Amino acid sequence: QSSSSTQSSSLFASIDIGTNSFKLLIVRTDPSGRFIPIHRTKHRVLLGRDVTPTPYSISPHSTIHALEALSDFHNILQSHHVAQAQTRCVATAAVRDAHNTIAFVNSISNNIGMKVDVLSGKEEARLGYLGMLQFLPVYDKLALTVDIGGGSTEFVVGFKGKSIFATSLNLGHVVLTQRFTNKDTVPRMREHIRSVIHESGVVEKIKEHGFEIAVGSSGTIRAILTMRCFAVSLMVGKGVGGFSREELRGVVEMLCDGEREKEKERVFEEQSEFIVAGAVLLEEIFEMLGIQEMKVSGYSLGEGVIAESLVKLYPGYYDLNANARWQSVMRLAMRFNGKKKMSSAVGCASIAKMTVAGHFSKALRNCKDQARNKVELASLLIENDLEYLEAASLLHNIGLVTGKKGYHKQSYHIIMNGGHLCDYNPEEVKLIALLTRHHRKKFPKSDSFMENHKEENQKFIYLCAIIRISVALQQHDALKSQDSSDAKNQHLPTIIQHIVDNTIPELRQETHNFKTVFEL
Repeated sequence: QSSSSTQSSSLFASIDIGTNSFKLLIVRTDPSGRFIPIHRTKHRVLLGRDVTPTPYSISPHSTIHALEALSDFHNILQSHHVAQAQTRCVATAAVRDAHNTIAFVNSISNNIGMKVDVLSGKEEARLGYLGMLQFLPVYDKLALTVDIGGGSTEFVVGFKGKSIFATSLNLGHVVLTQRFTNKDTVPRMREHIRSVIHESGVVEKIKEHGFEIAVGSSGTIRAILTMRCFAVSLMVGKGVGGFSREELRGVVEMLCDGEREKEKERVFEEQSEFIVAGAVLLEEIFEMLGIQEMKVSGYSLGEGVIAESLVKLYPGYYDLNANARWQSVMRLAMRFNGKKKMSSAVGCASIAKMTVAGHFSKALRNCKDQARNKVELASLLIENDLEYLEAASLLHNIGLVTGKKGYHKQSYHIIMNGGHLCDYNPEEVKLIALLTRHHRKKFPKSDSFMENHKEENQKFIYLCAIIRISVALQQHDALKSQDSSDAKNQHLPTIIQHIVDNTIPELRQETHNFKTVFEL
């Protein structure tokens, strides 16, 4: 099977047509449970704003914007060679509540060629819970998941991947902002929220089932966490961690302070318009359900859609709880990396994975037999260690949170001393940490990993050579410099041959290291 088809078969995508934004997610994954988002794009379409009066309908103007966004998504999916069978497009509150749902969905099908699944509120809640399970190790806990969207809020109580109770209420930050336009109407907004929640009976039903942990899984809730971290100057990435009821109250007070508008806009950017309504809504949910603390998931509906696709594709094999330790890698990477750094880390991991995946022998067929045999041996030795290599690639730049100088050393210390990596033994943690420590600057000595363990040290050197050249390729954009626009997916053997031939001047030092390690 070609590298292109292998790479494409591991890519899955979801499109979330939301009330506020349209979101595209592309994930590289496998049945073992390693789940790596490689591309995210969001368009702020605001279906819920530009609507006609009752009966509520999506306007022609909004439909045009929707088609433009989805056309862009379609082009991105094609550029990544994501199979149509491995892409699912879902629509939520704004579409399901519209009077012209069928006409809107048909317009997308006719113009873009996309099939849209309009989710019920319960289905949206269930898929949000599945997405959260790909991020937080709460599979064995009775978990309450809350997702505040633009047009609705979903509640689900789940246990071991099964939804025990799920519901959706017509309370969203866009809808509330439009209905209560001024800050002085916040008390009336609170009364409305309480009334809707009380009349739904959701409090009694959730308390009947109970929950061990409360989780927030929406962009709104991640934005609130960002504000909390900003307020106390915590150096964590967007949307990873949690907050208490008292901390939420402090955020709400800050947001409702009319003198801090510029600060709010700086932190929340395009979300600033609706964040007050979202925060007030969450505070009322805390109060009415008696929530004292909420964990925040970096994943939600989009990841849940993909997780369900994997369960269907690998029935009886893909386990929603299969890789709790890989989740800890992703949480750590997202905690310290913003969008740009995360994209760079994911690119590095993709290059490293393709480098290991049997491409050495294909690229080096013209090398002398001894060298080729050694490369193939190295490939066999490190194939079981692909997880460590990918983990180190995702975490190599987390030390940048303290500045560029010596950041590789900071990455090492964060991994070694923070207890962040769950279910990895001390030797595995050390290996991952050392790979991040030695991805730049001086090449490590042959006994840097374990004393008196020649084979383990040799394996470490192989892995080091690969992560170093992968980081260098990513940083210098060497793959994009190739003539083909899909170089990352299709032409890695050619790239490795360029390394061997020393035809990339910017990578001369790492080319030398790579060739020395593999005797090329």
